[in-house]
Formats: sequence, structure tokens, C-alpha cells
Amino acid sequence: MNKIYKHVIADIIRNRIVIFYTLILLLASLSVFSLEDTSSKGLLSMLNIILMIVPLVCLIFSTIYMYNSSEFIELLLSQPLKRNTIWWSLFIGLITALGLAFFVGAGVVILIFEPSFLGLMLVICGLLLTFIFTAIALLAAVLTKDKAKGIGLSIILWLFYAIIFDGIVLFMLFQWADYPIEKFMIVISMLNPIDLARILILMQMDVSALMGYTGAIFKDFFGTTGGIIISFGTLMLWVIIPFACSLRYFKKKDL
Repeated sequence: MNKIYKHVIADIIRNRIVIFYTLILLLASLSVFSLEDTSSKGLLSMLNIILMIVPLVCLIFSTIYMYNSSEFIELLLSQPLKRNTIWWSLFIGLITALGLAFFVGAGVVILIFEPSFLGLMLVICGLLLTFIFTAIALLAAVLTKDKAKGIGLSIILWLFYAIIFDGIVLFMLFQWADYPIEKFMIVISMLNPIDLARILILMQMDVSALMGYTGAIFKDFFGTTGGIIISFGTLMLWVIIPFACSLRYFKKKDL
């Protein structure tokens, strides 16, 4: 197992796309903190960048990498190795390399300019989003043999979580504005890891007052220690469940 994921890590780190991704994050983070007056404004700008770029890159890159590694996976399957070991090695290799790229590109800069609990939370959320969308990419790749369909599915998933989901939530808020659904919105927000990470960070930045009564409800939950623990636990479930589903399907799949 060690040899497989070390090979995957070395292969990904040398990839030009990953190097470019790291440099883009590094340039963006340095520019944001240099241009903004306060570190809190820089964190808010970095939050928006992380929520859009990290899921997109992790989804598309991981999906393409899995399809390009199909011959390598078939070679491993011909060896006396368990499918469980192969899939775990690929996943660990991907999240380690992509997580390292994120940490070097954005995490280090965030912790230098904002060495606080809030800065640490943003870095942890960025790493968890890396793990989550890598796991989702593995699930998308294993569900179909067709490369175009797999990449298309990944793009659709990113569009849904990054854009469409928010539109659905706003529609629900407008339609049921006369009903007390604010607490229900807390449950709904946990169905989208991007929204959950966004709310979790915003509630620590004292901007909940701008969100009215709904913001106060969110603050009462996400602003507490228990709420933070539940939120991070939910994000961890977003890593575990898609990966467990992809592993189960990979074990049964006829390659």
C-alpha cells in the first residue's frame, strides 16, 4: 500500500496542472492580503476564492486522473493485491498531494497573515473541501467507464453544489417566507459542504447581523462549540460517505 500511494503522490506533485494550481492559489492569497486594509477582509476574499476554486479543481483533476490511471489500476488488479488496498492507496495519494498543494498555495499565507483560530478554521475547511470533492470525484469516476460522461458528471456536481443549490434554497426561502423555517435551513445547509463551510466561517466573522433573524439563528448554532463540532463532523461524513460508496462499487465492478 505504501508503495502505491507514494507513487501516486510523486506522480501528482510533478503534474503541471497541480503546480499551476498551487501557484495560482499562492498568487491569489498574497494579492488578496496585500491589497485589503485588514486581514478580516482578506479572509473573506480568500473564502470566496477557496469555495469556488478548490472544489472545481479537485473534482475535475481527480476524475481525469482516475481515468488516465485506468491501465495502472488494471495492472495493480492483476497483482495479488486487494481492491480495498488499491482504492485506499489511490484516495490517500490524491488527497495528500492536493491537500499539500492547497496548504502550500493558500494555507501557509493565511496562517501568516491571520495566525488565529479563524485563520486555522479557514485552512481546515479548505483541506476538508479538498478531501470531500476528491472523494466525490472517485465516486463519479467509478460509476461510469466513459471518460466524457465521468468528467461531465463532475462538472454537473460542481455546478449543483456551487451555484444551483443556493438558487434552490433561495427559492424555498421566498416561497415559505411566512413560515418559521430558519431552523430547517440549518439542516438544509448541511446537505451542501460548500454552503456549510461558508456559513461556518462567516458565523465566526461577526457578519451574522447582516443576515437578520436567520443570521441570528445560524449564529446561535454555528457560533457555539457544539455547533462547530457538529459542523466539522458533518464535513467529515461528506468525506466518508462518498468514498465508502465508491469503494463498495469498485469492489464489485467488473473491469
